Amino acid sequence: MMDKASALLVRLGAFGLIAMTAVIGWQVFGRFVLDSSPSWSEQTALVLMIWYVFLAAAAGVWERFHIRIEILEHRLSPPAIRWIRITIHLLIAGFGLVLAFYGAQLAWLVRDHVIPSLGISRAFAYLPIPLAGLLMTVFSIGRVRLRWRNEA
Repeated sequence: MMDKASALLVRLGAFGLIAMTAVIGWQVFGRFVLDSSPSWSEQTALVLMIWYVFLAAAAGVWERFHIRIEILEHRLSPPAIRWIRITIHLLIAGFGLVLAFYGAQLAWLVRDHVIPSLGISRAFAYLPIPLAGLLMTVFSIGRVRLRWRNEA
């Protein structure tokens, strides 16, 4: 189930990147060819970027494609490496909870603010922060379970 959720997040992130590229392409075309940039393009690109970056960051916890430094691991025994990785994932889970809690507060505080060029609540732009925090926590706990059972 975690593999499917992560794959979906990666696909959504890729779609968001493609959509943002199309929006920016339209903005450039409008500015330099039509001499009139669409008013919605910049804010749309920013909202898309927030969404795809946070979704991809959450998927990266499960897929393990985030940057890490392995120099310490090369000097330790396999059981010590296992415990370090469990500890790291517990820290990531804690960080995910912080993102979820404070991201939800941020989205709640700006719920009445409207993005003028889009006519939508600013909370929509910040919703991926708590969502990604929860997903990071779930994925990290899943990794801890696998490490605990020596499966990954």
